[in-house]
Amino acid sequence: MDRHYPYSPCIGSEDGERDQELVPRRLDRDCQLVEALRLAEPTAAERLVTTYGDRAYRLATRITGNRQDAEEVVQDAFWAVLRKIDTFRGESAFGSWFYRIVANAAYQRLRGRQSRRQDLSRDEVLPLFDEQGRHLAPMADWSPRADDPSLQTDLQLALTSAINELPVEYRIVLVLRDVEGLSNLEVAEALRISLSSVKSRVHRARLFLRKQLSDAMATLGTDV
Repeated sequence: MDRHYPYSPCIGSEDGERDQELVPRRLDRDCQLVEALRLAEPTAAERLVTTYGDRAYRLATRITGNRQDAEEVVQDAFWAVLRKIDTFRGESAFGSWFYRIVANAAYQRLRGRQSRRQDLSRDEVLPLFDEQGRHLAPMADWSPRADDPSLQTDLQLALTSAINELPVEYRIVLVLRDVEGLSNLEVAEALRISLSSVKSRVHRARLFLRKQLSDAMATLGTDV
């Protein structure tokens, strides 16, 4: 009689079927944490917070742009993990699954803000040109000044402001990719969107930030 084993990320195969013909999944570095959560071990929730608490709060803050919202997002995310841990099937790493929960909780928090845009216009990400194809306002190369200690505070404020102006769909992707350091594939897995969508949104978000920072640096240049 065949025996059925629940899925275990520490074993690696779908549904835990111990069949040599099955190709094992990659070993999840959080497998012991996942097992502890599944078994509702007394220290499991504390281990989850210790492992992902700081990263979850940082991610939520960068997406929502608001500390109070971020705290509520993190609480919602942790409760969601505890409730839904049995639905984790291991198609992606536990970390990616967790990031998706945090990102979705943050997205839901922002949905009520009617002023949030859904897309970036061409004019917002590209320099303006005249009818002859010349730059109306050439984008100066301010990179040599980026390390100027006297500009660090203003530059950080300008970067934070620019990120907060991004539509949430672009902001989430940018934060996961460029701030949290996830690969394009990991971002796609975390948000359940196509790899091409990740690449497109990251590219447009970077162009937007570059333009916003260039405008900010031009202003700072006139004040120096």
